Amino acid sequence: MRLIGILLTTALAVSAPAQAGVSFDQERILREADSYLALEPNPVTRSTSERSSGGIHDFYSEGDYWWPNPEDPDGPYIRKDGQTNPDNFTDHRIAMRDLGRWVAAFTAAYALTGEDKYADRAILHLRTWFLEDATRMNPSLLYAQAIKGRVTGRGVGIIDTIHLIEVARSIQVLESKGVLGGDDLAGLKHWFEQYATWITTHPYGIDEGNKVNNHGSWWAAQVAAFASLVGRDDLLALSRKRFKELLSHQMDASGGFHEELRRSKPYNYSLFNLEGLAVLAWYASTAEDNLWLYEAEHGSLRHAIDYMMPFIADKGAWPHPADVQYFDEIPIRSAFLLLAGRAYSDEDYLALWQGLPEERLSNEVDRNFPIRQLILWDANSVSQDRR
Repeated sequence: MRLIGILLTTALAVSAPAQAGVSFDQERILREADSYLALEPNPVTRSTSERSSGGIHDFYSEGDYWWPNPEDPDGPYIRKDGQTNPDNFTDHRIAMRDLGRWVAAFTAAYALTGEDKYADRAILHLRTWFLEDATRMNPSLLYAQAIKGRVTGRGVGIIDTIHLIEVARSIQVLESKGVLGGDDLAGLKHWFEQYATWITTHPYGIDEGNKVNNHGSWWAAQVAAFASLVGRDDLLALSRKRFKELLSHQMDASGGFHEELRRSKPYNYSLFNLEGLAVLAWYASTAEDNLWLYEAEHGSLRHAIDYMMPFIADKGAWPHPADVQYFDEIPIRSAFLLLAGRAYSDEDYLALWQGLPEERLSNEVDRNFPIRQLILWDANSVSQDRR
């Protein structure tokens, strides 16, 4: 039995007024969706990089923190943790973020209004990215997070597809509303099942799944999201198992994530990891195995959220070094506080979430928080499990 209906018994219906101290700016949602209506799909086939070893249907990206070596400008890149190289090829990453942003906005607008123009546009983008022979992306990530002079792709590149999580959620919502079905729905589910299989069986996927920091959390969140869409109970079970292993390893006695606190952006990575674990718990929990309540060595996920709460409310109290970049642009109204607030019926979580800014002031911040249309995750009228 899916737990989401139990966890979210007080959740907001998409078409209903806000409850339990949480509100969504419906006018903002519609303005955003309207601003995207004239934009054409931007699939991976539209742009290529001469540094990619793949074809035009292959997603390609480059490692964020890798730079030319001043002592050997034409040689292999060197690492500068936390410092993003602005000269990397980013077209496919930006295009995938746009896909997630646009499809989720159209889906939220359709759920609010029932106007076909929004559903039609969402489905156009989905067909272009995943179904049309000329433009579809291959359901694999062989060439992501490449490093010049070192590797043509890496398992860590799978973190680039966290922006497909809300695409998968949107497909579920559109299916539940009866506007996405037939060959389109079957084809989309086939693509996501192929990709879920790839990230759980290919050496790159296995490598990423074995990561014990935020990469492992977001790998498992993706597995859970895509498994939920396509009805793979075996993969949902795998993601539950990984949640327990990760929480036991990651969280120390204080509630902090030691793998993230040692990084050059400890504040960002702590929030980022919390978001991945919360999305994972939202998808993978069952009535018999409630991940929100699972007690790891140092406590439940709630312990980690409570550790960060004072520093979200007052970043000046943060006891660790400030992030090397973008420290002044976070926190934002990201998903984990809302999902946790509903799961734990905690009004303090919900109040803090409601008071945070929605604006994403840079591409870097937008990249790190892939859940944008939170109304799609907090709705009694939208079924989470449509198998």
